[in-house]
Amino acid sequence: MAVPDAQFLAMVDRLAEVERAHAADYTSFSVRGKRFGYYWPRTHTAGLKQTLSEQIALVAERPDVFEVQFTSGGFGWVVVYLERIDADELTELLYEAWQLSAPESLVQDHPLRL
Repeated sequence: MAVPDAQFLAMVDRLAEVERAHAADYTSFSVRGKRFGYYWPRTHTAGLKQTLSEQIALVAERPDVFEVQFTSGGFGWVVVYLERIDADELTELLYEAWQLSAPESLVQDHPLRL
């Protein structure tokens, strides 16, 4: 059920026009200048942009997999423990995070492919 770090990063690479920014302890991911995710290799976790309602639902349903990261601009970010989620679910959540930041035309040109 775990998603190895390399597999998570490969999932990110399959999304269109992803920009990476590296810091000392994490990497952030953006699309056309809008952030949608983070990755912390030390803790094997990712932070993903979600709607506020999705953030609340994910954390409430599976607090062993998700935790609240922060809220900003009407969005709720979640921390995802990569060792506790399956690849299909993570693929969908990652795409949703990307979709919340990508322009509509880019989303239409790049639908989710499992």
